[in-house]
This record gives sequence, structure tokens and C-alpha cells, in this order.
Amino acid sequence: MMEGFEHVPRVDARIRVLRWALGIALGILATGLWYVQIVSGERYASRARQQTYRTVRVPAVRGRILDRHGVVLADNRPSFQLVLYVEELRPLYDEVYSRLRRGRRLDAAGREVLRRQARYWVASNVVQELSRVIEMPLSLDERTFHRHHNQWPYRPLPLLEDAPREAVARFLEQAAFVPGVDLEVLPLRRYPHGSLAAHALGYLTRDDQARDPDEEAFNYSLPTYQGAVGVERGFDEALRGRPGLKSIVVNSLCYREAETVWRSATPGDHVYLTLDARLQAAVVRAFEPLGPYARGAAVVLDVENGDILAMASLPAFDPNEFMGPISAERWESWMNNPLFRPMFNRATQGAYPPGSIFKIVTALAAYDSGVLHPGNLDAELDNPGYYQLGRRRIDDTAPPGRYDFQRAFRRSSNTYFIHYGLEAGLEAIVRMGRRFFLGERTGLPTWQETKGYFPTVEDARRRWGRGNLANVCIGQEITMTPLQAAVLTAAIANGGRVVRPRLVERVEPAETNLGRRTRWFPSETRGELGVDREFLRVIREAMLSDTEDPEGTAYRAFHQRDGTPRLKRFRVGGKTGTAQVERRGRVVDHITWFVSFGPAEQPRYAVVVMVESGASGGGTCAPVACRIYQAIEQLEADATPPTLAMSR
Repeated sequence: MMEGFEHVPRVDARIRVLRWALGIALGILATGLWYVQIVSGERYASRARQQTYRTVRVPAVRGRILDRHGVVLADNRPSFQLVLYVEELRPLYDEVYSRLRRGRRLDAAGREVLRRQARYWVASNVVQELSRVIEMPLSLDERTFHRHHNQWPYRPLPLLEDAPREAVARFLEQAAFVPGVDLEVLPLRRYPHGSLAAHALGYLTRDDQARDPDEEAFNYSLPTYQGAVGVERGFDEALRGRPGLKSIVVNSLCYREAETVWRSATPGDHVYLTLDARLQAAVVRAFEPLGPYARGAAVVLDVENGDILAMASLPAFDPNEFMGPISAERWESWMNNPLFRPMFNRATQGAYPPGSIFKIVTALAAYDSGVLHPGNLDAELDNPGYYQLGRRRIDDTAPPGRYDFQRAFRRSSNTYFIHYGLEAGLEAIVRMGRRFFLGERTGLPTWQETKGYFPTVEDARRRWGRGNLANVCIGQEITMTPLQAAVLTAAIANGGRVVRPRLVERVEPAETNLGRRTRWFPSETRGELGVDREFLRVIREAMLSDTEDPEGTAYRAFHQRDGTPRLKRFRVGGKTGTAQVERRGRVVDHITWFVSFGPAEQPRYAVVVMVESGASGGGTCAPVACRIYQAIEQLEADATPPTLAMSR
């Protein structure tokens, strides 16, 4: 019986060993759980949240651009886009990469190549599945995918932009079968009138480098657009608004489950222009008789407050085209066509020699310096058909004869204005031009303005001799924009005030409950000519004779063959101009002008027309201006006339 207990101690020893082993194992497990839950809990929880939630930056609806009467020139429409959230496919990338790598020995470079292959293989298969679901052919360019993944992983990759409704409906029915793909409804910029006022409005380009102060708050950012030129750029900050944020729940299989918007986007402000859309359209139509290849510009300015009522540049472009992909050929035809250049704003970027329209400035300088005065305005100067300056002969387009001021002005005699301009001298001519702020930008908020070329007195002394000054007296060797010419003409019409042209009247908040106020942009007088107002009246009378006297260079444009005026209510004063464009001493082109104001009795409008390669100012530009005045007459006769804004 004692022998039966011999094995008991050994059994008890094994139990004690097992207990110790279990205790140690449980201790290790408890320590591991403590480390995971307590020490590293926040890190793992954060990683879990990153894998479960995707926070997306949602762009705001861009503010509208409207004309002075509230006609919409730029607004937005909903655009359905199917996009791929590339980072949400990471679990699939890792799975495919692991399969591809199995059994291979690769260095770091080889592993990276394999990762790229795995990413593209997964994304390409997702796109093919999407193509099957929506029943539309889609493909994923490998270079585009890798560039997007490397540079903009926080931005969804567009797979189908502006998707048709049929494709959207099919996707919504079977979205659960396409991981990482989502439907986004984005505001797409729309220009309802196409190319109308395109140069003033500008266009948008995608801003892939956009950043926000609260950027760390989101993982993804939907496409953002920025103004490239025009009002779209000049007022980009106001038009953009403030983006919103939303969170999307994604399960472990990369499928969407829920969406929550936790900060709504704030729409951008609305920008009201001084343009009149009806008059703008009429100005464009006024060029139609010149044919589809006309290259020119026109500006209609309120002479009292500087409001730009119309500003056209031809040829034009349709800014809607920038909201989709543009082929390289199309872009090349826009940007690098040396002749037509539709993207080039000829009204503000084009600097052209003014030709005979500068004789207005020459006359003012001569009068201001005392060379011309009331006692000799009727005195006649002999014109042999040219002006002899040393060995150089400058031809006169006016026929030989004797000319007083009025006749010299309406016949545009080079001899007369060179004679009195040289007597006035370089300093008088330059100082008078600077009073019009020639050689300076007007300050238009479009990022598309040149200052032209008009020197200071110091520069002119260094660069110009007597021969140069003779050329300047008749509008050669200097340049100005059509907008600058309109400001010059307005100063003659309003009695000597040089107004600053105004394109934007106000910026109005899209939502009045945000506490923001409307911002007004008041009209501004830049300076005074300081010239005898009586002589300004003489200039206006001379400009009136250019259109009403049968000898005037613009008479035919404003009268029918029997002498009947083409305008029913307006009398218009104007000045024609034709300037030579020289390269390497050879005349290669002509720039033709017509500057004008009306009605003559109480001027309200300044109308300037410039045409490249025109026949003459009177034959090419003046008829365009006459058609513009006919449109103004018709608009004023309508039940709701385009009233001019009050100066603020």
C-alpha cells in the first residue's frame, strides 16, 4: 500500500511546472496587452481612424460676375465627376505587392519598382471595373497615375469629368462593386455668353498647388480653380469663398459606407462690373462687316466717371473651353499664333502708335505753350504737300493748300501740326502727354495691362532729336493702348478731367448673414489737364467738323451718300488716325484709329476703335464707331435704357 504513493511527489512536481509556465505566459500576455492598450493605444487608435475615416476638403461655389444691370456673365453649374481616391486602395496595393514579391529576393530599387507595378495594376483594374459598371470605355494612363500618386496623393484622381447622367445613374446602382471610386458633385465655372467680354472676365485654371491654413484637418482635397487673368484673377480671393470639410467612412474592404459634412463651404462674393452686356454685344457686332479675321479693339467709356461700358478685343476666345481638357494643338493656336492671338487683350495689352489722334495732344501743347493762341487759330499756313526737315521730307496726306487750325484738324495735315509742335518744343509735348498719364498703366484689375511707351522729359531729352520730335507730333515713335486713348478722349469731352477707368463697381457678399458688407469702388479723377477750357471747346468743335464737314476724314462714315446723317439723335465729334508700323526701316503694317465722343452738345460717351492692318481710320474704324453709336441710340430708346452709374 505504501508503494502506491511513490509516484505522487513526481506528479505534483509536473503540475507545479505547468502552473509556473502558464503564469509566465499569462504575465507576458498581460504585459503585451498593457503596452498595446495603454502605452501605444493612442497611436494604434489614430491609425485605425485614418484607415476608417477620410476627411475631404470641398471647394466653395465661386461667386458670380455680373454686368451693371445684373446680367450674369459668369456663374456655375453642377458637374458630376467620378474620381479615384488613390490612397484608399492601399490595402489592395499591399496585398498585390505581397503576392508579387513572394519568393523573390529584391534590393530597395527592385522593391520600389514592384510597388509601383502593384499600385498601377490595382488602380487599372478598378478603372476597368468602373468602365464595365457605367458602360463607357475608360482607361488609366500609367504615367498620369504615377505622377498623381507621387505629387498629389491628397487629391482624388479624376476618372470621368462632367460625367453624363446615364453613367452617373449606373454608377449609383452598382457603386458597391467599385472600391475607392466615388461620385463628387462640383461647381463648374460657366460663361453663359461664351466669348462675350472674355478678355475682361478672364478664365480659370486648375490650382493643383492650392494650400489652406487648416490643411492638416483634411486628407483629400477636391479640385480647386483659380483665376488666371481678367477679373477672375484680379478678384480671385473674393470670388473663391471658403472651402468646406466632410468626412467619409470607409470599411476595411475600401468601400464607402457613410458621409458627414461638418463644415459647409461658404460661397464666394459676387462681382458687379460697369459693363453693359447689351452694349458689349453690340460693339462686337459692329466689327462683323470687317470679316471673321478682323484684329482690333473698341472701348466705350463714360466720360464723367470713367465707367467702362464696353471693352472688346478681337479675335476673342471662349473661356468655357478652359474648364475641360485642351488639346496641345488648340493651345498652340491660341498662344503662339503671331497674327491673331485670341488670348491677347488688344484693348489693354496692345500698345500701338497712335498716329494722327495724337495731334490732339500736339495742339494742346502748342496752345498751352503760347505757340497757338486765339489770335492765330484762323491764320493760314501753307502746306506744299510735305514738311521739309533738313534733308528729310515728311509726306502730308492732306492735299497741298492753305490751312487754318480747323481745316488742318479735319484734314489731318501733318505739315501744320509738325510746324506748331516743333515750335512748342520737346518739353511742352512730353509734359502735355504726361498730363494724360500716357506711359503709365491705368490700374485696371485684370493683370492684362501694358503702359505703352511715352517717355519722361528726361528720357526724351536723352533719346529724341528734332527728327524724332517731328515724328511724335504726328503720333509716331510712341505707343498707347485703346483704353488709354479712351481716357484721353474722355478728358477732352468732359472739360479737362483725366478719369481713372473703372471696370468693377462693387463686390457684394453672396450671403448677407455673414456680417460682410458690400465693397464699393468709387470713381476717381487722376488729374486735371490745366488747359484753357475755351481751347478744349475749340478742340471739340474741330472734332465735330471731322464728322460733319464734307472735308472731314470721318464724314462718309457718319453720312449717307445724299448727306443724310446715319445717326438720328447724336452728333459725334471724332478724330481719325493711321500709323505706320516699321521693322528694320520698312513699313510692314498700319494701325488705324478713330477716337470720338457723343452726344456733342453734352458728351456722355467716349468711343474708341482700333483696327490692325486697316485701310484708314476714316475708312475702317469710323464706320465701326458709327454702328456703336447707333446701338447706343437704340438702347437709350428702349423702355429700360442703360443708365450710367452715379459717381461715388
